[in-house]
Amino acid sequence: MAVKSSSGGGAGAKPYKPLSMSAKEYQAFAKAREPARSVWANALRAFLTGGLICLIGQGIQQFFMAAFGMTAKQAGSPTVAVLILVSVILTCLGVYDKIAQWAGAGTAVPVTGFANSMASAAIEHRSEGLVLGTGGNMFKLAGSVIVFGVVAAFVIGIIHWLIGVWS
Repeated sequence: MAVKSSSGGGAGAKPYKPLSMSAKEYQAFAKAREPARSVWANALRAFLTGGLICLIGQGIQQFFMAAFGMTAKQAGSPTVAVLILVSVILTCLGVYDKIAQWAGAGTAVPVTGFANSMASAAIEHRSEGLVLGTGGNMFKLAGSVIVFGVVAAFVIGIIHWLIGVWS
């Protein structure tokens, strides 16, 4: 990219000069224009939003327990499924992203944040096809989480088995 030179344009002056910044100059430029953020306000919004999501989840669980006579353990799986469904629907409508922009990490920590990230990737890449677009890109983010979960479950299972063998 080039800009017009600010010099008068005499016989030896260049009409354009290249515009380039080093990485350090660009970081200083960007930092000067970055809006100030209140850490305490961000933490409060994240806490309240994450707490509200958990409160809604608790209400859904209580509904399953009261309406269908489930125990707390039995109501856990359908509660998570409903929370995931609601977050995917809100993501498709563009509402979840607005909530997440305001709340910050409060929406990223619960299971709804994981569902949002998968649904967002699927929506973003749907034009590339179902398998290579939606399916392939949806699991780029989720793949590492799923692998970590499987490996952690395997390690915990081995530890549980070893404790059972030795006791």
